[in-house]
Amino acid sequence: MRDRRGFTFIEVLIVVTIIGILATIALPSFQLAVSKAKEAALKENLFILRDVIDQYYADQERYPPTLAELVEKRYLRRVPADPITGRDDSWAFAYATDEQGQENGIVDVRSGSEGVGLNGVPYKEW
Repeated sequence: MRDRRGFTFIEVLIVVTIIGILATIALPSFQLAVSKAKEAALKENLFILRDVIDQYYADQERYPPTLAELVEKRYLRRVPADPITGRDDSWAFAYATDEQGQENGIVDVRSGSEGVGLNGVPYKEW
């Protein structure tokens, strides 16, 4: 017999099967890591937005009517995107109200996502 080089079909099939099994095992870990990274980014964005709202109130003696006002007054470079929804216009707000019940600006910011975090708490309650 001549000296043959290469792999048999069975050898290639075994390698492909092993790669498939390893990918199946690794995928849930990867998805969990992505979820944790998005949640960490959401926590950071919420912290920054809340801090900037407090700074605005300390300087202007009123709450900002919109997040765009924070950008216009240069408290922020841009409105950050909600990492869970991937959009910068999906934030949910809590407004300050006066004695007549009229809204006087943004007091708090929350995620606009309907999802639930890894800790079991909905993102809109963070």
